[in-house]
Amino acid sequence: MATSTYTVTGMTCGHCVGSVQKEIGKIDGVTSVDVDLASGLVKVESTAPLANADVVAAVDEAGYEVAS
Repeated sequence: MATSTYTVTGMTCGHCVGSVQKEIGKIDGVTSVDVDLASGLVKVESTAPLANADVVAAVDEAGYEVAS
């Protein structure tokens, strides 16, 4: 089991949270996605470490950005 934390910018509501959770959840091996709207922190649990590019692409697909 691997856990990664990212900061996502641009989210302003529950719909934003749902979009980010949905897109990251599509990545192979992801078992859970926990998004804190107030801080922008996204905690991702997966069966193996994820490629950072996959998470960035999923967040981009949802319409937001991973802070560098």
